[in-house]
Amino acid sequence: MSRQTYAPIRNLSVVLISVICLLTLSSWGFYAHFRINRFAVYLLPKGMAGFYKANIDFITLHAISADKKRYEDSTEAPHHFFNADHYGPKPFVTVPHKWDEVTKKYSQDTVIKYGTVPWTIRYQYYKLVNAFKGHDTTGILRTSANLGHYVADACVPLHLTSNYNGQLTNQTGLHALWESRIPELFGNQYHLYPGKIVYIEDPLSQAFIICRGSFKCVDSVLKIEKAISKTFKDDQKFEIVVKGKRKVKDYSTAYCKAYQQALKGMIARRMRFAIKMVASYWYSAWVDAGQPNLNKIIDHPLTESEKQKIAREEFSLKTGKALILTDDFLKESYTKGKKTTPEN
Repeated sequence: MSRQTYAPIRNLSVVLISVICLLTLSSWGFYAHFRINRFAVYLLPKGMAGFYKANIDFITLHAISADKKRYEDSTEAPHHFFNADHYGPKPFVTVPHKWDEVTKKYSQDTVIKYGTVPWTIRYQYYKLVNAFKGHDTTGILRTSANLGHYVADACVPLHLTSNYNGQLTNQTGLHALWESRIPELFGNQYHLYPGKIVYIEDPLSQAFIICRGSFKCVDSVLKIEKAISKTFKDDQKFEIVVKGKRKVKDYSTAYCKAYQQALKGMIARRMRFAIKMVASYWYSAWVDAGQPNLNKIIDHPLTESEKQKIAREEFSLKTGKALILTDDFLKESYTKGKKTTPEN
């Protein structure tokens, strides 16, 4: 059994600066990944809920650890996407699911070059199964957070295309617009409760199902933004916004609102689906591990005030009111003595 005592942060300002830098680098975006992992905890059954709620801040804050790893490990980036369009007009018919078969057909270098997120999800899934079987507290938490990140990435249309940033269609910047800017502006208005989770029979097949659904949205993501762009002048399309202590040029609130309305709820639907899938993968891994008693490995039980806060959050989610995760949330979570910095 692996245990870890979570040490307090010694230099909060350094950590917060590092985290803020990731805001523009994260796939779904900083706050969106936070929401997806955090809200997934509230969908878990009784046998899991106590453990995950006791560690909800870790699960939340480490939702971006996989993105951080991209800038420290050159082999990490392909784990976050799958350029399905590289494999022809019907990639989900053409591409074999099994790793040995797909690498034999296209070569391992090719598969890695064009993204491995479905296989990464499968790998992390069985890593989580093994962590559950071993009652490995640290392994369960870290792998849950990372698995949640990769599953969420697979739910993003722009992670399924070579034109991931609109760079091939003169729409450069689309990546951050769809995945970060709009969720940051309007995410607190989304109804994100997805209903009951499901048991996943085949984690790899389900990963491909997720990717296929995201891929079907790619044309709409691109075509709708191009149409909206024609109705805005440059001085209306962009504005100066404050990010941390910096002032940067970004898409205007008006432009983001127009694009979101034209998408007819697509971003909220993909976030909601991501939340359901993340929780379903966690749950299925726990079932496949034999449903171990997670209450026995809770290192730091929740205080009464923490239980009340979590109960309010859960109620808010299930009644259609999204939570606002602010810098104050970050500071509070990071300064708790049982928390740690994101792992490498």
